[in-house]
Amino acid sequence: MSPEFDLFLMLMQPSSAQPELAGSLANSGRLGRLLAWRDRQGGSAKVGQAALAAFAIRVLSAAIAYLTQVILARWMGSTEYGIFVWVWVWVLILGGLSSLGLQLSVIRFVPQYLALQQMDLLAGVLRAGRAIPVAVASLVTVLALLGLWLAGNAIATDYRLALGLAMLCLPLYALTDVQDGIGRARSWIGLGLLPPYILRPLLILAAMVAAHIVGLPMLASTAAGAALLATSVTGLVQWGLMERRLGIEVGAAAPRFAIREWLATSLPICFVSACELVLQNLDVLVLTRFGEPAQVGIYFAALKSIGLIAFVNYAVGSAISGRLSELNARGDRDGVKRVVQNGAIWTFLPSLFGAAALLAVGKPLLSLFGAEFTTGYTLMFILAFGLVVRSAVGPAESVLRMVGQQKLCALVLFVSAVSDVALSLALVPPYGVLGAALANAGAMTISAVLFYVLASRRLGFDVSAFSALTGR
Repeated sequence: MSPEFDLFLMLMQPSSAQPELAGSLANSGRLGRLLAWRDRQGGSAKVGQAALAAFAIRVLSAAIAYLTQVILARWMGSTEYGIFVWVWVWVLILGGLSSLGLQLSVIRFVPQYLALQQMDLLAGVLRAGRAIPVAVASLVTVLALLGLWLAGNAIATDYRLALGLAMLCLPLYALTDVQDGIGRARSWIGLGLLPPYILRPLLILAAMVAAHIVGLPMLASTAAGAALLATSVTGLVQWGLMERRLGIEVGAAAPRFAIREWLATSLPICFVSACELVLQNLDVLVLTRFGEPAQVGIYFAALKSIGLIAFVNYAVGSAISGRLSELNARGDRDGVKRVVQNGAIWTFLPSLFGAAALLAVGKPLLSLFGAEFTTGYTLMFILAFGLVVRSAVGPAESVLRMVGQQKLCALVLFVSAVSDVALSLALVPPYGVLGAALANAGAMTISAVLFYVLASRRLGFDVSAFSALTGR
């Protein structure tokens, strides 16, 4: 694996779905050599700029997505908006799983093959890494459409049409997912991230604006059609631009395929991604099964509104991950403790004050979606509790990953996902949206407690924000 790639992964986004390599690098002694290489090559600024660009794109994307959700909710109403939320959640889950983890493993293999000048393997992973997810997603699409046809009138017409259109998004959604990873692997941040995070939501919004202007009904199926158009254009435009750039690097090399090795690396990542997808989306699916579409829309609006504070965790994790890895590799225990405790404070206090600020303007914020959405205000308090509890343990998850405890992280995510399933099935049927919010907060609390206990034991000191604030 190339030093440039190792450093890139170490400092790039700390998404819980992304495998962190810094711990294993530290344990093998490679991180120290990597840092020396960085200093000799002067690559630190470039990697830092890439990480900053990635973060800026994600923040801008969140703003665009929130604006889009507000406009769609106002035009569609809570019922149709709730149906669209449900079908798009299925796209997120099935599209994410269809990539089989290749969307992240290519971040390892592409720079590795470039560094070793193994152009045949590079050509192979670029071809298979995109073809396999598209093929899997296409199969899932065919099976989903067949299932819809066999179900017939057992599924309401509004749901069936919207879900059918959404399922057609899967192949190009999976393609974009993998191309995102390829872009990250080559530090092509604009090419990798701008299409899925900026272009696609803007195209969905533009298509819905056009539909509204020409007088099309603002139904879930209309929004699903707009999503299909946006996903297709985004995937194909990104593919065309990426083919041009990759063609220069690969040249005329005949592809060689190491499918077994690639899948052996990717499938464990897919397992972690599946746990993350469950934690992020199960509440919506269970609520749809046992509640009304309008409830789903109201719940989702409350979730997205209070969820804005989650970017505090993302920002702090981005800022400290590389530093943690460096200090851990050098054996600087005091330095690690200082960075972890500072990170805990900077995660907890902004999250706490941010939650308070969002709750203070919660009703006006929800009224942007429509008058009926203000009934979700109470839900924001419950959801905020889970987010603040998670912030109180600081960067515990990032700490475990940075010291090479990826398997423990995967175990925690699995336990949290199972807990989310159990809580959702127990609470949503009797309590509806209130149960969904309680299940969400409960699963997040369980995850936070487990990460806190494991990180504190692994490091030998309390990693919580309360310990940092009291100077213990």
